Amino acid sequence: MKASKLHDMTSQELTNTLSDLKAELFNLRFQLATGQLENPMRIKSVKKDIARVKTILRERELKETNA
Repeated sequence: MKASKLHDMTSQELTNTLSDLKAELFNLRFQLATGQLENPMRIKSVKKDIARVKTILRERELKETNA
C-alpha cells in the first residue's frame, strides 16, 4: 500500500484499515505457526503497512495539536 494512497484517506478510514491489517497479521502468524503459510514475505509487507498507517495517524494528531 502506497503512502500517497493512505494520505488521501480520512482518519476513520485509516483506523479501519489499521484494524484490518492487524487482523490479517494475526491470521498470517497463525498460518506460519501451523505451517500453512505460502508467502512468508507477506508478514513483512503487512507490518510495514501497519507502520505507514500509524505514522500518518500520528502526523495528523500532531498537526491538530499544533494548529
